Amino acid sequence: MLGVCRGRRKFLAASLTLLCIPAITWLYLFAGSFEDGKPVSLSPLEAQPHSPRYTASSQRERESLEVRVREVEEENRALRRQLSLAQGRSPSHRRGNHSKTYSMEEGTGDSENLRAGIVAGNSSECGQQPVVEKCETIHVAIVCAGYNASRDVVTLVKSVLFHRRNPLHFHLIADSIAEQILATLFQTWMVPAVRVDFYNADELKSEVSWIPNKHYSGIYGLMKLVLTKTLPANLERVIVLDTDITFATDIAELWAVFHKFKGQQVLGLVENQSDWYLGNLWKNHRPWPALGRGYNTGVILLLLDKLRKMKWEQMWRLTAERELMGMLSTSLADQDIFNAVIKQNPFLVYQLPCFWNVQLSDHTRSEQCYRDVSDLKVIHWNSPKKLRVKNKHVEFFRNLYLTFLEYDGNLLRRELFGCPSESDVNSENLQKQLSELDEDDLCYEFRRERFTVHRTHLYFLHYEYEPASDNTDVTLVAQLSMDRLQMLEAICKHWEGPVSLALYLSDAEAQQFLRYAQGSEVLMGRHNVAYHIVYKEGQFYPVNLLRNVAMKHVGTPYMFLSDIDFLPMYGLYEYLRKSVIQLDLANTKKAMIVPAFETLRYRLSFPKSKAELLSMLDMGTLFTFRYHVWTKGHAPTNFAKWRTATTPYQVEWEADFEPYVVVRRDCPEYDRRFVGFGWNKVAHIMELDAQEYEFIVLPNAYMIHMPHAPSFDITKFRSNKQYRICLKTLKEEFQQDMSRRYGFAALKYLTAENNS
Repeated sequence: MLGVCRGRRKFLAASLTLLCIPAITWLYLFAGSFEDGKPVSLSPLEAQPHSPRYTASSQRERESLEVRVREVEEENRALRRQLSLAQGRSPSHRRGNHSKTYSMEEGTGDSENLRAGIVAGNSSECGQQPVVEKCETIHVAIVCAGYNASRDVVTLVKSVLFHRRNPLHFHLIADSIAEQILATLFQTWMVPAVRVDFYNADELKSEVSWIPNKHYSGIYGLMKLVLTKTLPANLERVIVLDTDITFATDIAELWAVFHKFKGQQVLGLVENQSDWYLGNLWKNHRPWPALGRGYNTGVILLLLDKLRKMKWEQMWRLTAERELMGMLSTSLADQDIFNAVIKQNPFLVYQLPCFWNVQLSDHTRSEQCYRDVSDLKVIHWNSPKKLRVKNKHVEFFRNLYLTFLEYDGNLLRRELFGCPSESDVNSENLQKQLSELDEDDLCYEFRRERFTVHRTHLYFLHYEYEPASDNTDVTLVAQLSMDRLQMLEAICKHWEGPVSLALYLSDAEAQQFLRYAQGSEVLMGRHNVAYHIVYKEGQFYPVNLLRNVAMKHVGTPYMFLSDIDFLPMYGLYEYLRKSVIQLDLANTKKAMIVPAFETLRYRLSFPKSKAELLSMLDMGTLFTFRYHVWTKGHAPTNFAKWRTATTPYQVEWEADFEPYVVVRRDCPEYDRRFVGFGWNKVAHIMELDAQEYEFIVLPNAYMIHMPHAPSFDITKFRSNKQYRICLKTLKEEFQQDMSRRYGFAALKYLTAENNS
């Protein structure tokens, strides 16, 4: 403690020196600026060249003094920087950790920070108490509902994670859709020192459904009013954010503002930057009561413990009931009610500097909140126009938003050094599995990919579909990357049923896909297509992981396991539903095979019947799939028999068989060890055979593979010998696993492989 106090005395002495130097300097300059008892002006405007006092000597003295002034000012700045660094390095004696301290003076210059440091240095505890501990958890609450809001939350979270240096605890008040999307996202994101809890927004509807609301946010726009009741009783304070917020600074700086609250202040808010509450936007405009311009609730600091003691629930309810008798409904959802409460109880609010909520709606005063980029803290896209809002600097704000929108979220999996992380079973298991791999193994990268956790965003676009009540519905399942987007519209034209797609994209490509889909009348006209984004990571295309993601989120009893390069015949959806009943798939283990063909022509007059397809087959316009390069893959389908078949027929499994099948939703997953090109479907069909599925060929069904450039993975397979060696090794290991799981029955796979 004695050493600490000595350090503080040195700090205080240096601080006093800094304050004294300017005064001494200017005394020196003031004294030196007298000549013969009369002052010599340093201003060139006051020194007249024709004056008798204007001599070469006095000019040199004036220049010398100006140089000295600049030198002293530079010394002052250097000393100020040293003091600032020393203050930042001053040790904390709480929990044995170094603390990050944020200034209590927000948006002020160096002199204010210095005075705050001097005051802290004179404290009786002989040490400045940290405002935000290095490992202090910051709590953030967000209300989120639906598919679009879930996408917005991701961008908000990215901006917070990018700047943060503290553990975070997100409290998400979400409907069932948002919870499913965001729970999967955070689980697969695996960001250290981030905890996420969900609260069922649908259960809270009854708390606010009695309030008529005209705002586009709907009933969910009122749920911030009930946070004191919704969030855990032991949670004392929380930052509440709208989903259309972007952070440009560390959120800990905002958390530090809680320490400025005094007396009965329990709400931290930024003044509304539009004229809405002034009531002069149009004739007969009648807003809810507010204090002056009112306050915007896009960013709120809530002292929950004090609000509960004040009986906040009763306070806002009584206010809302009284005002609704005259206003009839809210126009700005919870914001109207917050402002009405504050109008009656102005002592409740601590007004935040406006850079904590720069509101980018039309006709706001947001430009008064900043003079420079460094002034920006939080950007709020609070107009229904969002990125299309009118603002003098909207291009800058839009680019900042797009930076986080397209930022690689994998880069945000940063450890917070010095802060203990909560134990995560999934993370620990993953580390254990990876540690058991031999990094010197030439196939290490292949083996590692099996355990890679890919960040996954389910239902990237709006999805709405109720399966048919007769339990015959079938979902088409496929996976794709950016270079196959052009197939989506064609598939939607050929297949009217539900579709589940897994797309392997980077963050930037996901936004390109979003723009592509939103610009397509065909895709926007279909709400029964589920798009699940699996974000890129690693050097391989995780084809079987993608298939498993798409399969897992099928909502119908049956699924058609296809590939994105195939166009199903017109009417296949209805034909498969009838075949499900005919072959009693509900009560038997059957895999219905859809025969596969291919064309080498980019422009094809698609056959509208089996007879037309057979004619094109005879003419050489179509071929059986992979006839030229991999006959074994589809030969067991027995195309010769199919030509004349009128009823379904059974075929036997053979080595390397990889047909496209329709199965029940409970069929086994694809094996993740197979990535890129080779054996990814073969292994799955082998698994179906081992589980005693019957393979039934449908006589009047077909699909056609459309030509495309070779994929990057097949190019690697053909050109890289080590790739082929590792694939052979993985095949052998898979067969050994099959023998262990299925015993004697699996011996035929080893025999068939040796004979092939």
